[in-house]
Amino acid sequence: MVEMICIVCPIGCHLQVDEKNNYTVTGNTCPRGITYGKDELVAPKRVVTSTVKIKNGLYNRIPVKTNGSIPKELVEKTMEIISKVELSSPIKVGEVVLKNIFDTGVDIVTTRSM
Repeated sequence: MVEMICIVCPIGCHLQVDEKNNYTVTGNTCPRGITYGKDELVAPKRVVTSTVKIKNGLYNRIPVKTNGSIPKELVEKTMEIISKVELSSPIKVGEVVLKNIFDTGVDIVTTRSM
């Protein structure tokens, strides 16, 4: 039995996931806790947030994030690629910086205009 705190919503349910019983989840108050508990043990995913360089902007870096979750094992490789990106102003919030990162169907997008 694995115990964890669900981070899908602000409630922070204390989940128990039974690995020996088909990853049965208890302790959740909504269905999203079931999905989170199973996924966290079987195939953990993360949303990546970072910044990239930008020329001619108000600041010298602009915030970016994945527009979905990617497998946890790809986070470090994703950060390596993000660190090499340089944009030029003007940029609008939601612009795709890197499309379909590692064939996950997830894009890296800007989170502010500059």
